[in-house]
Amino acid sequence: MRRYPERPVVGVGAVIIDGRRVVLVQRAHEPLKGRWSLPGGAVDVGETLAEAVAREAREETGLDVQVGQLVGVFDRLHHDDDGRVEYHFVLLDYLCTLRSGTLACASDAADARWVEIDDLAAYGVNPDAVAVIRTARALVDAQAS
Repeated sequence: MRRYPERPVVGVGAVIIDGRRVVLVQRAHEPLKGRWSLPGGAVDVGETLAEAVAREAREETGLDVQVGQLVGVFDRLHHDDDGRVEYHFVLLDYLCTLRSGTLACASDAADARWVEIDDLAAYGVNPDAVAVIRTARALVDAQAS
């Protein structure tokens, strides 16, 4: 279903901010196997966007989050060597607040970490995700003042 799709797959991401840190997961499966990114995944049929964000955060990190404001929307396309669309996701990333739990690597993730926002480059985070994280951090700052 996700590989060589007939239409884009809707996915969600959780931007879980704590001070100057954000949660990153290392992907355990394709696409992006081994890469660091925000926790997230595909929306299931019958699931709201907020439910999908909370479920993906819990499944990948063990954290229970309160889903807040939408902070970014973008396409993630990957073409194979023949130029065919192998993956096409439309991603919606949401600012999340930690409710409870202890960060732990869970399903679909090879690792999970709290990472200083200023250290994102060392993890090779996609520029779109970096922009979303910085937008989320700015919203947190604005809400605090």
